Amino acid sequence: MTRPMIYQHATEEFEAYLTDARDRLDTPSRNVAYTATDGVFQVFRARLDPQDALGFADLLPAVLRAIFVANWNLDDRRPWTDRPTLTREVQLVRQHHNFSPDTVIADVAWALRRHVDEPAFDKLVATLGAEAQEFWAP
Repeated sequence: MTRPMIYQHATEEFEAYLTDARDRLDTPSRNVAYTATDGVFQVFRARLDPQDALGFADLLPAVLRAIFVANWNLDDRRPWTDRPTLTREVQLVRQHHNFSPDTVIADVAWALRRHVDEPAFDKLVATLGAEAQEFWAP
């Protein structure tokens, strides 16, 4: 898709993503889907150097790209850890409004893969290491 088309259809693409995420998360709420996505993005980008994170963001549809980089604290760098710890970090993002299930990372990964160029996504994630590949595994 050319760049102008990416921006012309950004709202429709985001709505389609939210519907998939909402359904996969088994919630009636678009807000839950948004918060889950934002949390997963924050937890993932905290494990990347900025250049790698921007390369990842460039593969995302326009609105998801904006969410990925919004309010980014470049000093917030964390080491990779196990899935339960990563999940708990996601659930702590806006914790009083976060109803993400323990499957949140896999659920967001599933929904996200439906809205990106999956071969390009997998190729880039492979360059980020085994932990990143495991994080985004379908």
